[in-house]
Amino acid sequence: MKRIDFENGSITTNILSAALPMLVAQLLSLLYNIVDRIYIARIPEVGTTALGAVGLCFPIIVIIMAFSNLFGTGGAPIFSINRGKKDYEKANTIMNTSFTMICYTAFFLMIAGMILARPILLLFGASTVSLIYAWPYLMIYLIGTLPSMIATGMNPFINAQGYAIMGMFSVMIGALCNIVLDPIFIFAFSLGIKGAAIATVISQTFSAVFVFFFLKKKAELKVHFLTIKQLKTCIPLIKDIVSLGSAGFIMQVTNSLVTICCNSVLSIIGGDIYISVMTIISSIRQMLETPIYAINDGSSPIISYNYGARRPSRVRKAGIIMTCLVFIYTGFVWSIIILKPKILIGIFSSDQALIKDAIPALKIYFSAFIFMDLQYIGQTIFKSLNKKKQAIFFSFLRKVFIIIPLTYLLPFTFHMGTQGVFLTEPVSNIIGGSLCFGTMLCLILPELSKMQQTSDN
Repeated sequence: MKRIDFENGSITTNILSAALPMLVAQLLSLLYNIVDRIYIARIPEVGTTALGAVGLCFPIIVIIMAFSNLFGTGGAPIFSINRGKKDYEKANTIMNTSFTMICYTAFFLMIAGMILARPILLLFGASTVSLIYAWPYLMIYLIGTLPSMIATGMNPFINAQGYAIMGMFSVMIGALCNIVLDPIFIFAFSLGIKGAAIATVISQTFSAVFVFFFLKKKAELKVHFLTIKQLKTCIPLIKDIVSLGSAGFIMQVTNSLVTICCNSVLSIIGGDIYISVMTIISSIRQMLETPIYAINDGSSPIISYNYGARRPSRVRKAGIIMTCLVFIYTGFVWSIIILKPKILIGIFSSDQALIKDAIPALKIYFSAFIFMDLQYIGQTIFKSLNKKKQAIFFSFLRKVFIIIPLTYLLPFTFHMGTQGVFLTEPVSNIIGGSLCFGTMLCLILPELSKMQQTSDN
């Protein structure tokens, strides 16, 4: 079974070998939710309302994914650093600890979500009409919390061992299943929005089974569930995993919080149709950001491994190549957003009234999208090098201290209406992204230079 050698060979080849399968995997993973929305938007008579209802559920789904990534992307860089140090026993313990915490957390989130689903949806801005569609979708989705978290949270440990192709297959299985099952359950069985949720749960289960089987039977370092007694001895590792994973966790949770705030404001000043507009914009953002995530996630284990192996020149080169690839891709898609927005919006809806409102909103929202690269690159390098404080701080800065206040100030205080809600994104991209990237350069480059001097001596 072919694996990527993070320690030797061309950095560019290593990044592309990891990133391309990851790109395919993440594009397919994106289909879990995107395909649902495409089909849901085309349910006769109620499509636009049902699409808005799914948008109301999206923050809760993001929070579930945030918890899986708390332990998955929190554990994987530390796992890779210890593999780089040749401490395979500790690396294996880190993976097992992450897996066990994912399982316990999934059970808790499923129960809590089922109990609190209705009041949470009302708090998020659900109207009486949208609640009819949002509540059953969410309740069914919550049944699949455990397989969803295993599939998402443990996949990084497949990629961190160099099995990028297998990581891709784990996602491909579920995504293709979802594409096939969605129209069957939604239209053939006439289950509507409930059918979309059922198809997603079944698909996620297939992915989870593949991930667990591979890590249990085929991977170099194999996973197993820890008992309570064993887990107690791993408390220091749990703290390390959670502290590093907190950066991505906070970013996802604050993304969810931003969506909640935006939907709440839009429901007041624009009504249900603008919640549907925001759902479409969020879907387009997910779609366009996926290759950026793939490039960053493909680079991360290479950066972590070589940092642990004290090879600063390879760490530096990996960061430069990652940055170039991200900017080239973003420049291309940004031009499509600005010049041909209707093509992207048309993927999710054919409602002309919805498209008319969505086009100017989309252009405003993505007007400074290229500055978001600076945030992604800085965050990836901080996370890969186990720089917890910086990673967490910049996760908070852009979302909590910039976007959320502006979401209320621009529409109400400055009387900018719905345009003010969409304008908060480019403003935060410019401020937050520039500060994150600048800080990363000032902190990391001197450390790598010092490491190089130590290695030379």
